[in-house]
Amino acid sequence: MQLFQNVVNIDAQMAIQIINTIIMYLILKKLLFKPVTEFMANRTAEVEASYKDAEEAVNKGEELKAEYEAKISSAKEEAQEIVKNGSKRAEERADEIIKAAQEETVQLKERANREIQREKQKVMNELKDDISSLAILAASKVIGTDIDGAKHEKLIGDFIEEVGEAKWQS
Repeated sequence: MQLFQNVVNIDAQMAIQIINTIIMYLILKKLLFKPVTEFMANRTAEVEASYKDAEEAVNKGEELKAEYEAKISSAKEEAQEIVKNGSKRAEERADEIIKAAQEETVQLKERANREIQREKQKVMNELKDDISSLAILAASKVIGTDIDGAKHEKLIGDFIEEVGEAKWQS
C-alpha cells in the first residue's frame, strides 16, 4: 500500500506539475507566444513588402531603361535626320553657287562678245575711214586736183557700194 501511496503521491505531484505546465503554457502563450507570433507575422509581412517594393523598383527601373533607350534611339534618328538635312542644304547651296557662277560666266561671255563686236565695228569704221582717205588721196593724185567735201562724200559712198559691206566684215 505504501507503494500505492507513493504512486498516488506521484500522481498528485504529477497532476500538480501538469496543472503548473498548463498554467505556464497559458501564461507564456498570452505573454510570449502571442507577441512573438505577431512579431514574426509582422516581420514576415515587412520582408514580403520589401521584396514587393524591390520587385516594383526593378520593374520601374526596367521601364525607365526602356524609355531612355527609346529616347536615345529617337535622338540618334533625329540627329541623323538633322545631319542629312544639313548635307542636303549644303548640296543645294553648292548647286546654287555653281549655277550662279555658270550664269555669270555666260553673262561675261556675252558681254565680252558684245565688246568684241563693238571693237570690231570700231576698227572696221576706222579702217573704212583710213581706206576712204587713201582712196581720196590716190584719186586726187590720179586726177591731179583736190576734191571738195561733196565730191569726197560721193566718192566714198560709191567706193563702199562698189567694194560692199560683206568684204569689209570678212
